Amino acid sequence: MPIPGNLLSPTTETIDPNTSGWTSKLNCVIAKGTGGRTGGDGCLSVRSVAAGEMQARTVSSYPVTAGGVYYAFADAAGASTERIGIRWLNWRGVEVSITWSLTTMTASVGWHRVSVAGAAPVGATQAQVLLSSTEGGATVSHFWENVYFGAPLRTLGNLLPFNTESSEVDTSGWTAVVNATISRQVPVMSWSVTNYTAGGHTLSMTAVAAGNASILAVDRPTVTPGREYLAYAYMQPPTVASTAWIELRFYDANGNQIAATRSTLAPPTPATGMYRQRVSATAPAGAATCSLAAGLDGASAGQVLRLETIVVVAAPVLQAGTVIPYADASFEQGAAGWTVASGVATIARTAPWGASAYEGSYSLAITSSTASSSTIRSARFPVTEGVNWRAHAIAHPAAGTWATATIRLRWYDAADASLGASTGITYNLPGSSWYLLQSDQTAPAGATQASIEIVPTASTAGSVLHVDRVALWEVLPLTAVTADSSRGYITLTLRELPPDYTITVYRVGADGSRTLVRGTAGLIDRQPITSDLLIIEDHEAPMGVPIAYHVELYDAGGGRATRSSDTVQLTLDDINTAWLKDPGNPQRACKVVVQQAPDWQRPIEQTAVVVRGRRNKVVLSGKRQGREGDLAIWTRTDEERQALHLLLDSGNTLLWQAVPGMGVTDMYVAVAQVNENRVGQLAQEQWRAWTLPLVEQDMPATVGINGSGGRTCQDVVTEFATCADLLDVYATSEDLLLDRRR
Repeated sequence: MPIPGNLLSPTTETIDPNTSGWTSKLNCVIAKGTGGRTGGDGCLSVRSVAAGEMQARTVSSYPVTAGGVYYAFADAAGASTERIGIRWLNWRGVEVSITWSLTTMTASVGWHRVSVAGAAPVGATQAQVLLSSTEGGATVSHFWENVYFGAPLRTLGNLLPFNTESSEVDTSGWTAVVNATISRQVPVMSWSVTNYTAGGHTLSMTAVAAGNASILAVDRPTVTPGREYLAYAYMQPPTVASTAWIELRFYDANGNQIAATRSTLAPPTPATGMYRQRVSATAPAGAATCSLAAGLDGASAGQVLRLETIVVVAAPVLQAGTVIPYADASFEQGAAGWTVASGVATIARTAPWGASAYEGSYSLAITSSTASSSTIRSARFPVTEGVNWRAHAIAHPAAGTWATATIRLRWYDAADASLGASTGITYNLPGSSWYLLQSDQTAPAGATQASIEIVPTASTAGSVLHVDRVALWEVLPLTAVTADSSRGYITLTLRELPPDYTITVYRVGADGSRTLVRGTAGLIDRQPITSDLLIIEDHEAPMGVPIAYHVELYDAGGGRATRSSDTVQLTLDDINTAWLKDPGNPQRACKVVVQQAPDWQRPIEQTAVVVRGRRNKVVLSGKRQGREGDLAIWTRTDEERQALHLLLDSGNTLLWQAVPGMGVTDMYVAVAQVNENRVGQLAQEQWRAWTLPLVEQDMPATVGINGSGGRTCQDVVTEFATCADLLDVYATSEDLLLDRRR
């Protein structure tokens, strides 16, 4: 798949099937290499003519706006160091300047990332990507692939701006707090080929002298008191012993720090790679802004801590509806609110980094010194009496042997008095796999809080049990369906979907016929499940017909589970109206008044052959084609007229839906040249009469619902200072929603 937002063509990005997107600029020849990493077999081989620097550039130039920030990256491999640049050109194609990245600190024949970002200078209207390396002799090859140029790529939802997240432009997003200097470095880092937010530059903090050292992000994004936030960063600590950490800090309206939560990294020894460390906390009362700090405790003079992909976001929900905060559910910064209520067991966060985890990088380690039972209890979380609640945890015997583990709920009233524990469910724990522990219980009268209790029984002394991804949520229907006739679609909600499965969703008609339902990637047919909660808006459900949904879930081995929904029905209050919809852009749907339904024609390709001596011709026919005809409609307001223009402008295949009994079933159609006529002579008359020439089409199978992919208003606020800044970037509000830039 092409890199999202890439201005380069797929051929220029991946060098497949050829090198036509690239040309020599200095001291090199271009060829297609082998061993690419983006799915094809090709990469760009840049071979030196003589010793010294060689440069390759894109053949094409790409439009830019002066003052706008642009980003370029590539994966490189070779026997020398390299850098990447953006070459700015004016409208004549004359070079204005070049923005270069720093040169990599060392050479590597393994694939690694280089990148650069910068603002287009005054006078620049176009740009090219430059690839540069300095070779020690002639006929030395350097290899490149996975090249991107376009708008900055940042983590969706990040409260911190692009340059603070990545330091690709400079270090202005950070300030030294104590005993530290800040710079940028480009160590050799091999990232996943699809990790587009990871760049080449790292933010580097150097301890000036022995002791503690720290830095702080300059930005102060707004937060909401009572909301939980998650911060994380990739960290490369020094190889000499010291403690690396990140800290989420909250400030009041006057800029005074009122809370801080720290999370320390427990890296393998020696620590040579990048490790993603997380920290989460709930914004306290009075919090107005937040920031992120990072540092080393017990550092030696000259020690360096490198940071990459630095993010602050609203904390993710590990299970839809869970009331357990991220810190208590994932154990990324410690045991959080968990305690040993009884028994000899001890609890701690696992170490080193990544040694054992189901979610994130750590889990809770329960160690029993004897063959006995212990009770491990969480903090208390709000519940509602009389409601069924589900406790959930993932457990993994890591050492020794464990006989069983029981998961249950303990209830409390508003005065924090215990109302007793439920019976719970006991599970056997053979072997060393990850096991799901789950129990459903109804909250008793007077219950306002609950704790999860895990009661493991060790069979041998020194046994260790790891627990991760804990959740507690109100049990709701696994499948729910509602019809919104005013907006012409049905919402299907699927809960508690199993991860790592694939899913197929059918719309089932009254006659039992099945039709695949459309999702963001096209028709939902064996698509991977990425969340336990899936909400589908079915904008192609027919009007006036009872509809149900059939869901099939497949595991990796091909096993199948099914679900079915209740029956619902969409209605059209006025039989003289009909819907016109774009299946890939349901936000453009229009309800129009039908003036006259089409008189259909069904053309056919025929050739008539005259046979000498015979009375009748011989006619050779093709297959009769679909229906064609003119649909006459009215729009009643300027808003309806503008909406219809927006719907028709794309030229996409449309869906025409009318109520049953109007002589036509739902049809996918292509619309030819459109006539728009005034109904009366008055200039103020808003009614318009339209003639839409329709040609019947097949249902588009590969078209996905065009959505923002997780983009929110926060992403816009973080990237743009004022509404006026948006006008130069987006032509319409829909372009802003979908991040379609000029």
